[in-house]
Amino acid sequence: MRPRPLAVLRSLAALLIAVAAAPPAAAAPGGAPGGAPPRTAAPTAIRGGNVLHSAAGRCTVGFNATKAGTYYALTAGRCASGAEDWYADAGRTVHVGVTEAVRFPGTDYAVIRYTNPAVSYPGEIDIGGGHLDITGAAQPAVGQTVCLPGSAPAVHCGPVRALNVSVNYPEGTVSGLVQSATCAEPGAVGRPAVSGRTAIGILIGGSGSCASGGTAYLQPVLPALRAFGLTLH
Repeated sequence: MRPRPLAVLRSLAALLIAVAAAPPAAAAPGGAPGGAPPRTAAPTAIRGGNVLHSAAGRCTVGFNATKAGTYYALTAGRCASGAEDWYADAGRTVHVGVTEAVRFPGTDYAVIRYTNPAVSYPGEIDIGGGHLDITGAAQPAVGQTVCLPGSAPAVHCGPVRALNVSVNYPEGTVSGLVQSATCAEPGAVGRPAVSGRTAIGILIGGSGSCASGGTAYLQPVLPALRAFGLTLH
């Protein structure tokens, strides 16, 4: 399939930024699972694209999800390996969660269980300086355009080049990945990859530069959700 023209990619990026800049809709009363904090405005919130900190380093949240009234974060497994407790700040004063599971190598994702009820965990990602509500998840197709929100207001988009790609690490091989012609900013491992409002994957690595183009490798989000019975909200 022929890649989509650059004009289409720029239009999609502009659309994402425009949607993100729109005022958020009010939350329906009682809409949060199990009486947990609502999805919309709160004094403190963690969204997809935000950074969590641990004694072992930092990871970017891919997407927030729920199961039986409990909130979880999906991120890259290699990034979360060796970490137990997670904090909202670099000083590690606001504890927000613990590592539930790490799947690496073979696959590359981790599940963090949120534990701080004073923080909200919206079903949104930070994008272009605003917030974009994620309404579902899907397996990508070759030729489909996916976007990686970067440091505001950057949004990097590109077509899917291949599916079921394998990448070798010193720890072992990760398989079933998505290869996209999308540049990945430094330090962005774990960042969400979307198509419109649909979750596609979690960034696990890439090559090239955002000045001249690049390649991104994504862990598909559906296998992680299914493995742990999670639902994007």
